[in-house]
Amino acid sequence: MKDRFLKQARREYGPGQRAVALVLLAPVFLFLMPCIFVVFGAWLDAWLEWPSILSPPSNVLVGCLLILLGWSLAVWSMYGLFTIGRGTPVPLMATQQIVVVPPYTYCRNPMVLGAMGLYLGVAVLFGSFGALVLVLLAACALLVYVRRIEEAEMVLRFGDEYRAYRERTPFLLPRFRRRS
Repeated sequence: MKDRFLKQARREYGPGQRAVALVLLAPVFLFLMPCIFVVFGAWLDAWLEWPSILSPPSNVLVGCLLILLGWSLAVWSMYGLFTIGRGTPVPLMATQQIVVVPPYTYCRNPMVLGAMGLYLGVAVLFGSFGALVLVLLAACALLVYVRRIEEAEMVLRFGDEYRAYRERTPFLLPRFRRRS
């Protein structure tokens, strides 16, 4: 199984193939996932009679700010994976090189952080406490996957180089260092 995984992970795809994968997956992460959170969040809100998170216009301002920041961080992260790593966020088109440039120097999972910010922003924009709970549950599940599965795969693929990166870079919450 390990050999099969390594063979698949080492397969390099061209920029066109990687771009097609990103274009096909973008609607899932930018539209389908937020819709799922909003629809099921609204159902939870109604079922549990939860109040709105924030009232207008606060929900619009805070929600849009979180969406913009989260989206920007996710796109910046994907750019690094695409150009330097020569891969995608999709495990089937794994990066061929470890990416250790910003935003990956601030935390090891800036794309996850960006996605969480984007989805939390959608929950706040719609004022849905239920959506907020669903986003947090999904984020917890994703973080467990990243910590247990993805990081083990990175050690398998990149060895000591990834171990050293993991030692000096926080998992999720960014650390900004002063340059001396």
